[in-house]
Amino acid sequence: MVLTKYRLLILMAAMFAIFALVACQAEPQIVEVERVVEVEKEVPVEVEVERVVEVEREVPVEVETVVEREVPVEVQVEVERVVEREVPVEVEVERVVEVEKIVEVMAPEGPKEEIAFSDLNWSSAQLQNRVAQYIVEKGYGYPTSATFGSTLPLFQGLLRGDTHVTMEIWLPNQTEAWNEARADGSVYSVGKSLGNDWQSAFVIPAYLQEEYPELDHIDDLRDPQYKDLFKSAETGDKARLVSCIIGWACEVVNAAQVSGYGLDDHVEIVNPGDGAALNADLYGAYEKGEPWLGYQWGTNDPSLILDLVRLEEPAYSDECWLTNKACAYEDAEVLIAINPDLAGRAPDVVEMLRKWDYNIEVYKTAARWQAENPDADVNSTALWWLNSFPEIWGEWVTEDAKASITAALGAGESADGWPEG
Repeated sequence: MVLTKYRLLILMAAMFAIFALVACQAEPQIVEVERVVEVEKEVPVEVEVERVVEVEREVPVEVETVVEREVPVEVQVEVERVVEREVPVEVEVERVVEVEKIVEVMAPEGPKEEIAFSDLNWSSAQLQNRVAQYIVEKGYGYPTSATFGSTLPLFQGLLRGDTHVTMEIWLPNQTEAWNEARADGSVYSVGKSLGNDWQSAFVIPAYLQEEYPELDHIDDLRDPQYKDLFKSAETGDKARLVSCIIGWACEVVNAAQVSGYGLDDHVEIVNPGDGAALNADLYGAYEKGEPWLGYQWGTNDPSLILDLVRLEEPAYSDECWLTNKACAYEDAEVLIAINPDLAGRAPDVVEMLRKWDYNIEVYKTAARWQAENPDADVNSTALWWLNSFPEIWGEWVTEDAKASITAALGAGESADGWPEG
């Protein structure tokens, strides 16, 4: 009996210790993000129109047997009035609110774990990574790294936790995979990156359209006169279209568009090895004033620097995009995505990313500086931008982080996790 009593006391003491330990830990914080979708529904229109219908009827001619005497035809006009009523269109706005909950806890004590960035193989994503890595390292004390690759493999890596932050998720290019991952909680968006952006597989230099003003629509690529402008030794009698890098989501989309438009017999797709090769191909043609046809997007360096135009395409629609994609891209929405585990171990970094505002106009400044300084690599461009615009990035960080970043910039420090070059 006494032994049982001691056992009971020991058990109660152990439970008390557990409760005390739990109480010392920080309470989880629930962050709710609302997304409001407005859907317009048109009520059938009832129209009121006055329509006048004039009906001519002839009266028979009177004729005498001995002396033909013709009496003028008398025309009677009957007016039929038809009235239809017109009622203004009523638009019903349906508001759908989705609440996304991210559970956050206080960062654990002890050494801070590394934060790995998805180093997508194009300029804007890499520059954003370098800026973000510097802020995370120098301002918040986390080590960083950058895993190089293309869209699809790096997205899978983000879901697995091989990387923790992707600064550019492009929708609608990645819509299907994104919606699936978001639905099962494998990924979260913490805000927008760059904002909205255009993209097209049918871009030409403006000087070419000035020379051939009738070349303004994708259907013109069927015309032998214009198709011959773009053909090359590698494409034979077909127009050469420089498309996306293999592994980018747009590689599949552009191929579907060419087939959807019925251009397989007129256009030959060429896939460059990487983003630098895509841009070099366009720059080379532009410098020589030669014809060029291919894929570009609004925040890519050539689009910010050169004078380009897009061939006209049928307008985007959901029905088209979900079938044969024989229509223009919808303007892209570019998001910042994180692996859910990051919210628990680096809530201060997640909060910084929520305030991130590296929009197209901000990026354009850096892209043009880099074009004017061809010897500067992406790391040098990031340092230039951070030194030049503390009033922008300073709005994203805490005061302590800003002071630490400013001190590191003043000392000429680089980020330890930056790839070389």
